[in-house]
Amino acid sequence: MTQQQESPRSSERSAVGRLLLIASTGGHLAQLDRLAESLGASDSSLWITFDTTQSRALLRGRNVLYVPYIEPRDARTAWTVYRQLARELPRHGPFDQAISTGAALALPGLLAARRHGIRGLYIESVSRTDGPSLTGRMLAATHLVDLETQHPAWSTARWRHRRTVLDSYECVQDGSAVQADTRTSPKLFVTLGTIRPYRLDPLIDSLLSSGLDLSRTVWQLGSSFREDLPGEVHRALGSEEMDENILAADVVITHAGVGSIMRILELGKYPVVVPRRRSRGEHVDDHQIQIASLVGRLGLAEVVEAPDLGIEDIRRAVGKRIVSQGVSS
Repeated sequence: MTQQQESPRSSERSAVGRLLLIASTGGHLAQLDRLAESLGASDSSLWITFDTTQSRALLRGRNVLYVPYIEPRDARTAWTVYRQLARELPRHGPFDQAISTGAALALPGLLAARRHGIRGLYIESVSRTDGPSLTGRMLAATHLVDLETQHPAWSTARWRHRRTVLDSYECVQDGSAVQADTRTSPKLFVTLGTIRPYRLDPLIDSLLSSGLDLSRTVWQLGSSFREDLPGEVHRALGSEEMDENILAADVVITHAGVGSIMRILELGKYPVVVPRRRSRGEHVDDHQIQIASLVGRLGLAEVVEAPDLGIEDIRRAVGKRIVSQGVSS
């Protein structure tokens, strides 16, 4: 069903076109939200995504059509969502364009829109620094939608280049924030996202053996949940609780999920980023290595492999903060 919730900022957007905005939750939705104004999305645009605490908080006050969650490589549910959208989109139209930033929801969403004559645009995730994802390759093979990449290195005549959503962030020194105890006993917030069913135990084990006092640490562990940890442990947190813990921490340690990284940067924190690796069974592929390398090159984070995470990586993040401007088209 379509839901609309109260928004503190919907009136700030300029009305240019009525868009169909399609994205899986997490980093894909975070990117589309950040791009929406530069894409010309009017207040009457319709968002299609999964029903999560992130989507409810991020899209509060906007028109939202929730669809069933599609796990990575889940063709059966993708087909179910395609049929649902093929039925329901005519009731919500007309639309000027359908735009998606991935992941699994992009294929059924854009193809259902195309079935009803709505032109489509797929913007590949900023995490794909070396080439398109499986979803991007499948959509390219259909020749039914326009294609854009956020990285000029692999842009082509078909994959047009647009500026990355990370271009507007910058790291600055914040020496006034360094206090005596933050280098010996920093307050840490560790967030590993909610991707199922992948664990990231090497990161946790490295922190436990680091020699740091972890008694003030807050852990958001998702599928890596365990109870043998000092501090405050959560399987999941709501969006407001996530923000509160990010802001309260001396240092934020995160997996290399685009949504997690973007929210931390948006709140002005310089994180320690730890990418998941497919070879350790931590994700379906190695796209987190690509996004981690990118934020490292841009100077927006300390980047370290999970088994190598130590006290010096955390100390280097103390006293730095992120400033941000809006995204230009």
